Amino acid sequence: MAKLTIRAETTSFSHFLHYKNHKVSIFNTFSRPQRFNILPQNHILKLRVSCSITERQKEEAAEKEKIVNGLKVNGELAKNGRLISTSSYDANGDKEVGFEWSWPPWKNLPQRYKLIGTTSLAFVICNMDKVNLSVAIIPMSHQFGWNSSVAGLVQSSFFWGYALSQLPGGWLSKIFGGSRVLEVGVLVWSLATMLVPFLAGFMPALIFSRILVGIGEGVSPSAATDLIARTIPLEERSRAVSFVFGGLSFGSVTGLLLAPPLIQNYGWESVFYLFGFLGVAWFSGFQLVKEDRPWSFTEPMSWPPSFSRNKSLRSSLGELGTSIKDVPWKAFFRSTAVWAMIYTHFCGSWGHYTCLSWLPTYFSEELNLNLTEAAWVSVGPPLASILVTSIASQFADSLISKGVDTSLVRKICQSIAFLSPATCMILSSLDFGLPPWEVVTILTGGLALSSFALSGLYCTHQDISPEYASILLGITNTVGAVPGIVGVALTGYLLDTTHSWSISLFAPSIFFYLTGTIVWIAFASSKPQSFSEED
Repeated sequence: MAKLTIRAETTSFSHFLHYKNHKVSIFNTFSRPQRFNILPQNHILKLRVSCSITERQKEEAAEKEKIVNGLKVNGELAKNGRLISTSSYDANGDKEVGFEWSWPPWKNLPQRYKLIGTTSLAFVICNMDKVNLSVAIIPMSHQFGWNSSVAGLVQSSFFWGYALSQLPGGWLSKIFGGSRVLEVGVLVWSLATMLVPFLAGFMPALIFSRILVGIGEGVSPSAATDLIARTIPLEERSRAVSFVFGGLSFGSVTGLLLAPPLIQNYGWESVFYLFGFLGVAWFSGFQLVKEDRPWSFTEPMSWPPSFSRNKSLRSSLGELGTSIKDVPWKAFFRSTAVWAMIYTHFCGSWGHYTCLSWLPTYFSEELNLNLTEAAWVSVGPPLASILVTSIASQFADSLISKGVDTSLVRKICQSIAFLSPATCMILSSLDFGLPPWEVVTILTGGLALSSFALSGLYCTHQDISPEYASILLGITNTVGAVPGIVGVALTGYLLDTTHSWSISLFAPSIFFYLTGTIVWIAFASSKPQSFSEED
């Protein structure tokens, strides 16, 4: 008879085994007491099987047929329960079987996938905190007696911080690594969001809190770009960028759908408390993902060359004084490809920010939709962008994997991203007598196709220089934030002056989309550039 001895090498065993064809005895073979707890410590459970030589030979002949609770005792990988099994014989002829409990379920995922997943989730929360004020501003204006100018000032203050933090975000990402900058950014904007209900009655403090939200969210694109450039191979980069930045569209949809019922049932303060808390919770969870712990990941994390996890904070801070001089600024601005990215980013942001701010009003006033209908229709473009983003990334990576020149792929994707909304805006601005639902469908389709930019412009920073990708995005995104400050206000001014949506909203966007396409096709390049050598 075989004796199955359970040795509690750790305290992670909480199931009793039953061997169908043998008598099983469970007993303690140690002088020290053993304890069985539910929570694992070392994640290893060892079983000792003692038997005579004859019995062991019989067992070896039939061990492929013997199953104990679905676990093979022959030492192979046991599928049930996500247990990883290893076995060996010791000097006494006993067989030791070790099982490693794999928890959480994503433990064995490659580290880069965990980082990309959590970064995309951060971007979901990012846009939730960006759009919450656009919904809450209505009851806040009523409560505090704000006119449209004051409400516009409060909303635009976000872009002040957003524009100012782009270059510092790229610079800090290069020094400390994108993951550290990202987690700090999320924590800053989340805490600032939770402070809004307390500061709403004092305008300077409220504006300052929104500037902090903009600063926290402003460093995030550069941090994510640095993280992607250093951890994701070229053939996966389009999908990684699309997945991460696609979280912005999902965040817009989620925020626009959750904010109205929350405000209606719990007051406008609830959206700031809840959305801010989500960011703090993300910060806590991200610590488990990025730290080198057995339950988090099994492969080493890819850190920037300029930053080591073992490097002291004082050593990292010491680099800040000299790092600005080390950045090849002159080489950046001598590159036609960089100038193409700058102008293209500005053009895309003009169309995005002006439509994000004014389309609900356009649907309500020009197409005669009521406020509820206009709000639901406004969800259409970001919702459709989620689908387009996945298609665009697969399309771009497929072409690159087949050997198509990377620069050509980026030009194709960016051209689709600009020409599609430009065409749809031209159709919407001309008086063809189309019913409102057709105009809404045309605009939704055009703006959704602009998400091809995530496989065009937004991948080019990593393509031409993984080392300086975060700083390059900081440069282009700084210029790209200007339309959020100037374009939105100019659209309102033109609307008051001309009373024409075609001239105020669509004509400037069409101009920038078309000229941006020409500049991109003529001067953009994804060819890697060693800026340090050029400077």
